Amino acid sequence: MSTGPLAGVSAGLVSEADLFKWAITLIGPPNSPYADGLFNLRLELPQDYPFKPPTLSFATKIYHPNVSNDDKGSMCLGILRSESWKPSCRIVQVLEMAAGLLKEPNIDDAVETGIAEEFKSNPEQFEKTAKEWTRKYAK
Repeated sequence: MSTGPLAGVSAGLVSEADLFKWAITLIGPPNSPYADGLFNLRLELPQDYPFKPPTLSFATKIYHPNVSNDDKGSMCLGILRSESWKPSCRIVQVLEMAAGLLKEPNIDDAVETGIAEEFKSNPEQFEKTAKEWTRKYAK
C-alpha cells in the first residue's frame, strides 16, 4: 500500500499491538450509488496468514448484493475463499477487488439474493435504495 497506494482506499492498524487487525476505508466510486460514501471495513489476518485467507467485512452498513445485510457485514469475494486463496495473493489485490465490487456488483455470487434480484429486475429501485443507505450510513 505504501509503494503503490490505491485510489480511494486507505488502511491502517487498529492497534499497534496487533498486526492481524486492520481498519480499511473505501471511498465510494464516482458514478455509482455509493459515490462519495466513506465505507469502513475490517480486515483480519489469520495466525497462519499467508497460507489462509484474511477475512474482510463491512463495518458500515451498505445496500449491496455481495455484502450481508446484518451486523457482520460479511463480504462474498471469490479470492477470499479457502479453495481460491493462494499464499502469493496480496492484501492490495483483495482491497482492489473489494473496491471493484462497489463499481460492479457480482450478482452471480450474491450473499443477499433479494438485493441481487432487485439489481437485475429493477435497477432503478436498487440504485435509489443504495443511494439512500449511502447517505444514511456512509457520510
